[in-house]
Amino acid sequence: MPTRFLKPHEANQAAMAAYMRHQFDFLGVKTSERRQLTRPVIKASRQLTSAEFSNWLQFYYDQPEREYQYVAIDLALANVRRLTLAQYQWCQQQVTVKAWWDSVDAWRKVLATYIWQHQALATLGPAYLTAEDMWLRRVGITLQLTQKTATNRAYLTQAITANLFDDAFFIQKAIGWALRDYGKAEPAWVRDFLQSHQLSTLARREASKYL
Repeated sequence: MPTRFLKPHEANQAAMAAYMRHQFDFLGVKTSERRQLTRPVIKASRQLTSAEFSNWLQFYYDQPEREYQYVAIDLALANVRRLTLAQYQWCQQQVTVKAWWDSVDAWRKVLATYIWQHQALATLGPAYLTAEDMWLRRVGITLQLTQKTATNRAYLTQAITANLFDDAFFIQKAIGWALRDYGKAEPAWVRDFLQSHQLSTLARREASKYL
């Protein structure tokens, strides 16, 4: 059975909650300590059956304190090679649950890793581009971070152009982030993209940082 293994540190709670605009309750466990304490849980999770592992993911993500959402995501990433399609889809659904940039961007790494391992961008990627939910579209825009020259330009272009006129901060930030990252590998392509598309000031500033 999964257990609650993190102990509260009251001295840290207020600052951590404030950093996330008081949207979540925090135990006050900082990242380095949480990751250290989670290691035995990750080790144990690798011995679970698929059904047991799904229960663990659900248990930790359902806990009221924010640190346990991070634990669930860490478990998913550590076990990403053995995720079933149904478990991938569950992870995808959690993007919109208790959603804020911290959990969304952490889920992105899990989802992207699964997609690259299964070479499934063509089949699993498009769902993000047509999603009504802003956070799923943010994942779609940033799905190819760190792929460098392996980036699918057509997908990246579609992800960005579909969201050019969405004025949500986290969407425009994601557009700039995706272009900035790809610009490290293909700066000429990104420069041409900036010249040929009408980007927001925020997206353009982010995209141009390292050009």
